[in-house]
Amino acid sequence: MLNVPLGGSGLNVSRIGFGCMGLAEFYGDALSDAEAEAILDAALARGVNFFDTADMYGSGRNEEQLAGFLKRNRDDVVLATKFALQRTEDGGFAGVSNDPAYIRKACEASLKRLGVDVIDLYYMHRRDKSVPVEDSVGAMADLVKEGKVRALGLSEVSVDTLRKAAAVHPIAAVQSEYSIVTRVMEDAFIPACRDLGVAFVAYSPLGRGLLTGAYRSKDDFQGDDYRMTANPRFADGALEKNLALVDQLAEIARAKDASLAQIALAWVLAKGEDIIPIPGTKKLDRLEDNIGAVAIRLGPDDIAAIERAVPPEAVAGARYPEVAASTLDG
Repeated sequence: MLNVPLGGSGLNVSRIGFGCMGLAEFYGDALSDAEAEAILDAALARGVNFFDTADMYGSGRNEEQLAGFLKRNRDDVVLATKFALQRTEDGGFAGVSNDPAYIRKACEASLKRLGVDVIDLYYMHRRDKSVPVEDSVGAMADLVKEGKVRALGLSEVSVDTLRKAAAVHPIAAVQSEYSIVTRVMEDAFIPACRDLGVAFVAYSPLGRGLLTGAYRSKDDFQGDDYRMTANPRFADGALEKNLALVDQLAEIARAKDASLAQIALAWVLAKGEDIIPIPGTKKLDRLEDNIGAVAIRLGPDDIAAIERAVPPEAVAGARYPEVAASTLDG
C-alpha cells in the first residue's frame, strides 16, 4: 500500500483509508467490539493505516469500538476523529457547537473513549456559524500546543471558512463527500485545498454503497439502515434513476476486469495523490475489494468514459436529507 502525505502535517497515510462510521450506526446493525476489531485488524494487515471516526457516530460508541484495536496498534495507526455534531440521550440530533469550551470538553471525552493520549487528526465536523471560525480554530490550536492533538482538520466547510481557518493555524486536511455521484467540490474547493497545501479526504467515495451495485431495492437493506428511511438518493424513484447510471459504470468495470466499487474508487484515486478516499465496510470481502482499487490504473479515456456515464446533472436526489443538509457550510 502506497503512503502519501497528509497535507503539511508530517503524517503519512495509506492511499486508501478506512471510514469507521458504519461499524456503529447508520448502515444497518452495529458490530460487536470483537467484530469491529476483526475488520480493523484486517484493514491494518493489508496496509491501511488511516482510520476515521467521530464522537457522534453511535453517540460515542464508534470511538469505543476502536479502543481495543488502538491499544494493540497505536503506533501503526493515524487516527482521526471529530467534534461538533451533538446528540440527545436517545440518539437524536441536538445541534452543532464550535464553542471553545465545548471543543475542549469534546476532545477530552474522545481521548477517554478511544483510550489514547493524543489524536493525530482532529476535525471540526461541522461549522457552527454563531461562533467565529477563528475562535474555534484557536481553541483547536491550543489542543495542539498541549500535545492532545497533532494536526487539525475541517469537514464540509466553504472555501471562505477554510481560508480563515488556515490563517489561524495550518489545516492538514479537509473532509467532504466526494465520488463520481457527488462532484460539487471540484470547481472551487479542491483547487483551494491545493493552493493551501491541504489534503482532501473523500468520505462516501462509494456513494454510501450506491456505487457498489449491491443495493437495488429496499429489500437489499438490513436492520435500521438510514439510507432506506431517509437518504434522498435511495428513495423510490431516485434509486431507479441512479441505478441506470450505475449500470453504465458496470459496463466500464467489466471492460477493466474490475468490480464496480473498484472503478468508483479508482476514479477518486486518479484525481490526485492529495485526495484520499476513506470507504468503510463491515465485510472482509468488501474490504479486500476496496483495497484492490489501488492496483487499477485509469487513463484519460477511462476517466472521460466514467464521467460521461455519470454526468453530475443526471444524479437524482440530494446527498443529505433536509435536516442534515442544514448543517453544511456554504
